[in-house]
Amino acid sequence: PAPGDRLGGYRLDRVVGEGGMGVVWLALDAEHRAVALKVLKPHIAADPHARARLAREVATLERVRSPRVAEVISADVDSPWPHLVTRYVPGPSLESVVSSRGPLRGGRLRDLGHGLAQALRAIHAAGVVHRDLKPSNVLLLDGDPVVIDFGIAHVADDVRLTSTGLVMGTPGYLSPEVVAGGRVSTATDWWGWAATVAYAASGRPPFGGGPMEVVLDRVRRADVDLTGVPADLRAPLLAALAVNPAHRPHPEQLLRALDGATTGPQPAPGAAATAVVPTAAPLHPPVAPPAAPAPAAGGATGGWR
Repeated sequence: PAPGDRLGGYRLDRVVGEGGMGVVWLALDAEHRAVALKVLKPHIAADPHARARLAREVATLERVRSPRVAEVISADVDSPWPHLVTRYVPGPSLESVVSSRGPLRGGRLRDLGHGLAQALRAIHAAGVVHRDLKPSNVLLLDGDPVVIDFGIAHVADDVRLTSTGLVMGTPGYLSPEVVAGGRVSTATDWWGWAATVAYAASGRPPFGGGPMEVVLDRVRRADVDLTGVPADLRAPLLAALAVNPAHRPHPEQLLRALDGATTGPQPAPGAAATAVVPTAAPLHPPVAPPAAPAPAAGGATGGWR
């Protein structure tokens, strides 16, 4: 497809994003309203398994309705150019905002955390686990977050379509259970919430950079860098990024901690992280924990209260 072409009744305007599986176009419907149209790349469209993943994405999005989620409008997974049409969100990604303007502080960080929580509640109420919450999958519309891209979302009662050993997503924002190929749950997305909030608060990926294998190893060991995160928020985020989902705090506790950490004077962005997670009895997890690799000594495994 090229600018000016029509696909499924929509006129393509310009490319606004691209991922491993597809290209996202800004397109216009018959009434000249803007939509986001995701087209599978040619070499992916030729793969029946990729079409199956897109069909799953459509079925997933159709189950979710929230102003904090870019809902599906239409789709055609059987055409020569399989595509998915969703609400167009005319805002930058959280990743681009933080990288260009610096970390979020105070009310902006609090609004982000609560907005993502609203999105996750709607996603989970539909029986869906997103599995890939990260800064590039969060768009900011008038300061409020909207979650996009359910490309690797997992409906709780479906059989996974990913191949054994295949990691789909961005290293450093995939939970330990996703990396290990274990069972996902709502706790998986709250791990992603914590990683995304940590990035927004510090301007730094919580598991650093480097080769994929190195970053994934840090995830497996809960080797987290929270330098620059407000002091009162470090221990809760460390606990939420625990390897074992059973050791992660309940979402409401995380939100209360976020509220407390984003009021009053804030520390300088370069302040070192010194918080230590207490080794209290683990909190009751929001769901039954999936199988996960054993946490390494010194990782964020203790329950936070």
